[in-house]
Order: sequence, then structure tokens, then C-alpha cells
Amino acid sequence: MLSKTIEALLNKQIAHEAFASYYYLGMASWCQLKGLDGAATFMYRQSEEERAHMLKLFHYINETGGHAHAPPIAKSPEKFKSVLDVFMLALRQEQANTKCINGIVEICLKEKDYATFNFLQWFVSEQHEEEMVFKGILDKIDIIGMDGKGIYMIDKAIAKLNLQLAQG
Repeated sequence: MLSKTIEALLNKQIAHEAFASYYYLGMASWCQLKGLDGAATFMYRQSEEERAHMLKLFHYINETGGHAHAPPIAKSPEKFKSVLDVFMLALRQEQANTKCINGIVEICLKEKDYATFNFLQWFVSEQHEEEMVFKGILDKIDIIGMDGKGIYMIDKAIAKLNLQLAQG
């Protein structure tokens, strides 16, 4: 059975995951409107992935005697300066999620809730992967540059990466 502290932290994480999903949805829309179809498809997939993370937490809380709550979702930005801005903000979002997950893991160890600690190891690993993917995209943007042809090449590279990630 979950302690009230861990239940509250997991519910807070549900809100973080829901916001990330919503945030990435806004980013996807902006990318699509700018003709960045590769980046848009990538961000739509990221949005779905964050929602899946939210549901994974939701089910875990309910299965372990807690009560998961559907969170209110704060409004996210709808306009971005550039594709560089989109991916810098996305990396920051993932870093914030990582920090929250790590905080919950720390509390689980203090409370000796090893079942939840074990459950969260998937999220720890997933967050590492997410950060590395966004960092890799930012590295490509840095190498390729942001001129017209560069943006086109970046979008194609992101589309290719999206296919690779979708295939596992």
C-alpha cells in the first residue's frame, strides 16, 4: 500500500506527464504550421508517449491502494521562436521531469517502499533516454545550422530519427 506522501508525489508526477504531453502537442502544432513535418510527427509521438507515461503512473497508483487523480493542465505556450527553441524547451521539460522522478525515487528509498522504487526504475531509464534523444537533436541543429537548407536538413534528420524510435 502506498503512503500518502508517495501517493501525492505520484499524483504530482501524473500532472507533470500530462503537462508534457500537452506541451509537446502545442510544439507539434507549431512545427506543422511551419512546414516542419518531420519535427511535427516527432513531437506528436512524444505527446502520445508522455500520455502513456501518465497512464502508467495512474494505473500503478490505483493498483497499489492509492487514488490517482486526473490533473488540471496548465496552458502551455503556442508560439515558439524557432525549431531550436522548440527542442531546447523540450529538453528543459525532460530535465524537469527527471528531477521530479529522481525526487520520488529518493523518498521511496527513505520510506523503504521498494515496490514503488522498482516501478520507478523504468521511468529513470526512460528519462535518461528522453534527455539523450533531445540532446542529440540539439547537437544536430548546432552542427547543421539554422539557415533555410539547414532547417530542411534538420527536419529530415528528425523524421528519420522518429522512424528509428518508432521501430524500437
